[in-house]
Amino acid sequence: MTDYDDERIADLEAALWHDDPHFARGLGKGRPRRPREYRRGRAWLAMLLALAAVVTGVLVPHGLLLAAGLIMAALAVNLLESNRLRRLRRPRS
Repeated sequence: MTDYDDERIADLEAALWHDDPHFARGLGKGRPRRPREYRRGRAWLAMLLALAAVVTGVLVPHGLLLAAGLIMAALAVNLLESNRLRRLRRPRS
């Protein structure tokens, strides 16, 4: 490899460490962790809580709980979709 290739690899490594240090550390250990873009556990938990609030608001006729559940569901969908949109908008170099 040329020096230019070594510099590009070093730049990629530095960018990876800056962007997602847990993923980079896992690669160094040989057990890579899922990249940040694919970790959506909190978003799914928010969606589950929102749907529970919506169902509870419907079963117990309580409009405020139902409205809060619908708003929480919209926010959870935003959390799930923002990761996908961020990947699509990432500039290619």
